[in-house]
Amino acid sequence: MTDPERPLPDPYAIAIDDAVAVALLADLQVRKAIARGELEHLPGSGQPIDLPDQHDPDWWLRSLVEREQVVLLPPSIQLRREDAALDALLDQLADERAVRREIEEFNARVIRARYEPPAGPPLITMPREPEATVAAWAERRAARAADSRAAARADRRTNRRRRLFRRRGGAASE
Repeated sequence: MTDPERPLPDPYAIAIDDAVAVALLADLQVRKAIARGELEHLPGSGQPIDLPDQHDPDWWLRSLVEREQVVLLPPSIQLRREDAALDALLDQLADERAVRREIEEFNARVIRARYEPPAGPPLITMPREPEATVAAWAERRAARAADSRAAARADRRTNRRRRLFRRRGGAASE
């Protein structure tokens, strides 16, 4: 209880720097959230914290890399991976304009890497020829469409045979 004869301290009389003010505000918000019960049912609540035996100052960076599956590779290796996966990425695109845009972006990354000083193995990835890559994409797309049409025809034939068999089997069993 406060003494009515003793005045409250003036909050403006105390000098607080920005870092302390932010820490006090954060602490106040956390305390209010605890009082409201908002922090009671969080994942991992009541579980022990998995701490390493030795102190690692970069523990948070390592856990971020593992959790987010971040790959830290030299640009030459990263471009090799992108080049290997580019056809699969292009096959997911719906129209030629999007395919051309993706090829242009890939080629720009390759050319930018050629002008940077080498960091790691030498860059052997070459820019893609847009016309040849688009033609290959169109061929793969046409082949997939033909395969899906053939599969649909086979499904229709199978379904038609099943219906005929059901009619004959149902009439014979009655």
